[in-house]
Amino acid sequence: VNDCALQERLGAKARSPRWAIAAKFPASQATTRLLAVEFGVGRTGAITPVAVLEPVQIGGVTVRRATLHNEDELRRKGLMLGDTVLVQRAGDVIPEVVKPVLENRTGQEQPVVMPSRCPECGFSLVRVGQEAITRCPNPNCPAQRVRGLIHFTGKGGMDIEGLGKKAVEQLVSQGLIQDIPDIYRLEVAQLAGLDGWGEKSAENAVRAIQGSRTPTLAKFLTALGIRHVGEVTAQLLAHHFAALPRLLLADEADFLHIEGIGEQMAASLVDYFQDPTVREMLSRLESLGIRVQEEKPGAETRGGLSGSVFLFTGGLARLSRHEAKARIKELGGQVASGISRKVTHVVLGESPGSKLKQARELG
Repeated sequence: VNDCALQERLGAKARSPRWAIAAKFPASQATTRLLAVEFGVGRTGAITPVAVLEPVQIGGVTVRRATLHNEDELRRKGLMLGDTVLVQRAGDVIPEVVKPVLENRTGQEQPVVMPSRCPECGFSLVRVGQEAITRCPNPNCPAQRVRGLIHFTGKGGMDIEGLGKKAVEQLVSQGLIQDIPDIYRLEVAQLAGLDGWGEKSAENAVRAIQGSRTPTLAKFLTALGIRHVGEVTAQLLAHHFAALPRLLLADEADFLHIEGIGEQMAASLVDYFQDPTVREMLSRLESLGIRVQEEKPGAETRGGLSGSVFLFTGGLARLSRHEAKARIKELGGQVASGISRKVTHVVLGESPGSKLKQARELG
């Protein structure tokens, strides 16, 4: 109702106004065939099964692939190669395999077999404790290295314009970058000579790289892609230690003094920062003029969401995940990458994952 006087007369119920109703339309769906399942390797070694589908139109978009998240989700849905499957675009954005159409089975379908070795480097895969994720434990896995570089330059990391996923993959394949310090050695002449690049785009990329030489400690820690360390944990670490050299001297007990950091995360942080390869990488960055800013006391953001910690699960309809996180931070809130007792709000999108179940278990 677009009338303030009428709105006031109609009033509100306990949880919502009487003058506004939000209608959620069902997701567009279609059936197609599951041709194959491929297995991708993420920056932390997580193995993600991806459905390869017979192309199908859903809501004006041709869908060919859809994530299956992890082995548990794959088994829960009971998918088999050759199945007719029901597919939808969650939030009209993210392709998702809903279920197999069992009545269409012919008996010719084949089971999906999870690999026992990394599809990229051949290392034996592991599954730790209660985690739903199967991982490649090889720190030198080429796929992890590329994904780590993409994360470092991307919007969730240093946000270096011009160095998106395709650009990073191209630079790695051309042998121009192998690790993070190599990014800061790139020159205009090297980039301008590559396929799809010109003098102007090369200059812009190098300018963006130079502009990322003085990150905040929290931003730098997030960009490194340390396992178990998302944006909220990076902010906690930055606020507690204030400077990178102090953080490098910390032991497990020091990390455990920080509220919100448990034994698993503390051990992960010690392992990461004591790794000689990481130490050497940080030393090279310093020699290249990268100066991580110290955290200033009392510099934390204040706003209407100050003190609140948000966790997202599922696809968002009107904003990208990155835009939603940025808005929360502008208002003084924090965004968690995983469920914990620090989380005050869980934002449910289309087709929420295991985080919703974990949040309910924590109450």
